[in-house]
Amino acid sequence: MLITAGYEIGFATDHETPMMATLSIHPSRNHDLRSIQRMITVPEVPLYDYIDSFGNVCTRLIIPAGGITLSSRFVIEDSYLPDLVAPDVRATPVVDLPDEVLVYLLGSRYCETDRLGEIAWSLFSGYTPGWEQVQAIVTYTHQRIRFGYEHARATKTAWEAYQEQQGVCRDFAHLAIALCRCMNIPARYCTGYIGDMDLPEPAGEIDFSAWFEAYLDGHWYTFDARHNRPRRGRLLMARGRDATDAALTTTFGLADLTRFKVVTAKADDEQAY
Repeated sequence: MLITAGYEIGFATDHETPMMATLSIHPSRNHDLRSIQRMITVPEVPLYDYIDSFGNVCTRLIIPAGGITLSSRFVIEDSYLPDLVAPDVRATPVVDLPDEVLVYLLGSRYCETDRLGEIAWSLFSGYTPGWEQVQAIVTYTHQRIRFGYEHARATKTAWEAYQEQQGVCRDFAHLAIALCRCMNIPARYCTGYIGDMDLPEPAGEIDFSAWFEAYLDGHWYTFDARHNRPRRGRLLMARGRDATDAALTTTFGLADLTRFKVVTAKADDEQAY
């Protein structure tokens, strides 16, 4: 399937403010692009891309005094297959984990394994380590947290989401990630596009989404605690330990968000070229 995706995000500032944006499609999906993917800024400013330690494309720029609008629109081809389900895979023992995977067992800014360890073991130690255990964590998180954009808070952690029992997709992901790590299953945060084309009815305004990946039997598998079901049409942008590493934008100074629009929709062949 051909999917049109993109964004238009505006910021207002009183003075020049450096910014780092993680708004590009992940390099692993570059071969699927069917049109140019380019960030456009109004006013036009110099842009500089680099690849961070997690393999994400980060764009550096300076917001001029007064503000800026960032936008992009592109077409990408996607298999549109549902997330892979592999109920027989088992957890990889910690002693056999690759060195680069160990970091995804550690606590991080938004995933406090120290606070959630006893809770995790009391809830999930009876499940077979592997897919069964991760799916139990996903189902629990899905039922524990009530979704609502009004519950969004940039500083909310997994522990706070557990206590408050409400949040947005990043809170679902953070809690599930933290609980997986407590059970010695590496888990990493993911963000990107996912539309409502595979849902029975439109979901309303499209937003970027957050999900997570768990490392089982030598492979990374996709899980989504907010929806608790395989989804189609995921377009990965960034991965990391938590939302700190995959933040859409990071400003090094004060900047007010003035516009936020995300597009993810089925494209026709004429739009692709």
